[in-house]
Amino acid sequence: MSRARINVVFGTIVLGMLMAALDQTIVSTALPTIVADLGGAGHMAWVVTAYLLAEAVATALAGKLGDLFGRKLVFQLSGLIFIAGSMLAGLANGMLLLILARGVQGIGAGGLMVTSMALIADIIPLRERGKYQGALGAVFGVTTVVGPTLGGLFTDHAGWRWCFYVNVPLAILMILVAARTIPRVRAAARPIVDYAGIGLVALGVSCLILGLEWGGQEYAWGSWQILGLFAAAVVLLAGFVAVESRAAEPMLPMRLFRSNVFTVCSILSFIVGFAMLGAMTYLPAYLQYVDVSRPPCPACARCRWWRACSSPRSSPARWSGGPGATGTSRSRAPR
Repeated sequence: MSRARINVVFGTIVLGMLMAALDQTIVSTALPTIVADLGGAGHMAWVVTAYLLAEAVATALAGKLGDLFGRKLVFQLSGLIFIAGSMLAGLANGMLLLILARGVQGIGAGGLMVTSMALIADIIPLRERGKYQGALGAVFGVTTVVGPTLGGLFTDHAGWRWCFYVNVPLAILMILVAARTIPRVRAAARPIVDYAGIGLVALGVSCLILGLEWGGQEYAWGSWQILGLFAAAVVLLAGFVAVESRAAEPMLPMRLFRSNVFTVCSILSFIVGFAMLGAMTYLPAYLQYVDVSRPPCPACARCRWWRACSSPRSSPARWSGGPGATGTSRSRAPR
């Protein structure tokens, strides 16, 4: 492949990753307006949870499906699913439909994320792969800031539905460019789909996330419903490990965990996601309701990230120990 074509392909892959990552955070500043429009304040968290739940399951599936049927095909199909979810979310006239649409979006996003990283390995020479993967990983850092800001701008000037509609033309462009530029990598001659593994991991992860989501809200942590969900998650995920250890074409080969690098990176990724996603989702909504000082623009009224580096009297600055404080060791709860 020529350098120009590699750059076009990389731009297409970055666009797919950008859309998938952006939709994790873009709705955070729009959530209060969405709830005011559609109702269902008690289900507000599910707008985010449905997306992340579907994304988690799809990420586990899409990687193996890309190995079996070709990553280009899975990448494009994921884009189509993402378009469908975005359109449904934008057209939603109730909270239930919005939550279902976010689940469809999450399926597409999970496929886009995992195949984006895999496509880099397919098209970029090993010697140059690190810098491309680093740039692709930087997309998450960009969306952390850009997502809530765009969500506030769209909500103020175009309506919250454009937080979803904006994905449609970008995803169509991505699919068309991918069809012309991404090379087709030969798939497995005789694909063997691990249906048992797919079912077990999907059900196990779903039970785990439902237990965490409903615990302390819908049901008490010690209730039989929550304990039952956690017990089911343990049994299903243990069954998944057992099945994958014996499968001819496992969805997640257990031998990967023999590598210290893979294991440590997986643990660190979990910790980072656990720490970041909750703050990125709920901090903008919280700061919309706690009006400490006048924001410089309407969008900032919805996205108060600017306060974190403003006056020490503002709440986020107090939590972080004042302007310039960095690291989790400086953070503390307000008194």
